[in-house]
Amino acid sequence: MQTEFTEDQEKFREVVARFMQAKSPSHEVRRLMATEGGYDSKVWQQMSGEIGLTGVHFPEEFGGFGYGPVELGIVSEEMGRFLYCGPFFASSVMAGYALLLAGSDSVKQSLLTEVVSGRVITTLVLDDLNSPTLVGQRLRAKASILSGQAPLVLDAHNAEQLLVIGAEPEGFFGLYQVPSSTAGVAIEPIEAMDPTRKLASVIFDQVPATRVGELDMVLLQRLWDYICMALAHEMIGGAQQLFESTIEYTKLRYQFGRPIGSFQGLKHRCADLLMELEIAKAATHHAGFCLAANADDTEVEPYAASMAKALAGDVYLKAAKEAIQMRGGIGFTWEEDTHLWFKRAKSSEVFMGTPAIHRERMMTALEEEGGA
Repeated sequence: MQTEFTEDQEKFREVVARFMQAKSPSHEVRRLMATEGGYDSKVWQQMSGEIGLTGVHFPEEFGGFGYGPVELGIVSEEMGRFLYCGPFFASSVMAGYALLLAGSDSVKQSLLTEVVSGRVITTLVLDDLNSPTLVGQRLRAKASILSGQAPLVLDAHNAEQLLVIGAEPEGFFGLYQVPSSTAGVAIEPIEAMDPTRKLASVIFDQVPATRVGELDMVLLQRLWDYICMALAHEMIGGAQQLFESTIEYTKLRYQFGRPIGSFQGLKHRCADLLMELEIAKAATHHAGFCLAANADDTEVEPYAASMAKALAGDVYLKAAKEAIQMRGGIGFTWEEDTHLWFKRAKSSEVFMGTPAIHRERMMTALEEEGGA
């Protein structure tokens, strides 16, 4: 199993970082978060069509680069660092992995190839975003007819196609494809705390759908792992950006005739934050390596993704709080950019399960592994 990034992967990171730095400066983030769609279609076309980031983690047979979770983690980390606003996570990560893991061969050749190319934006509709064991309580499917509600769906109003996971009478979960314009589908945008992520509620009122795949709980858990692994990378990228910008601020801000970074109290806080950040980064990168090593239904450390999500959630929020406090009064103002990362940190902390939920999930996986 891989334990560190290769030279090619580090060069790939530099390419992604340069693109994100050019296309997602803070003033552009502020502009986009005030719009209804929340993303720039031209940047999306460049990202998908010119440099192919939407297909990095998909097999070549579907138009992807043929890489995997490690490279997706690199992309997600740099997106988190520069607070990218767009449907990448909803379409390429959540919906894309759902199609790859659970989709039929025909839908992989049709819809998945469109998702990989970025020509079609999709999103994954789950009726619960806390734990896979809670999915299916509010969204039901019977004879390919969907009924129920998903309270929070990422980029639903931007999606042309909805991929819905609904509970079926037989005890399985069906994966259903529904055009967002279908009669009986009601999409209502939600004003969330984090304006850099666009959320909506989705209601299905006896909506006919196309069944394109099937999941059991084992496969749903695996899908959750892939999503959380990518999200954890995005979170440590944001935490790294906050840490670095805060260190720079403490070097430039003078008080009592000296930089505030020279004061022992702030030095200790920065050192503690760096230690927690490095631990979270190690756990998150390890989760990507573990998922990349999984093959033939054999899981390597099935608790790794939850460990990464829990640690990344903790350190991202701590980094945001410390960044605001170390900046003093300016840190609480609208003009200072730190609050943008703080809002993303808080929304990411609870998205796809809180740190507490993931620690419980991790312990369950460890117990099952020990029992086996």
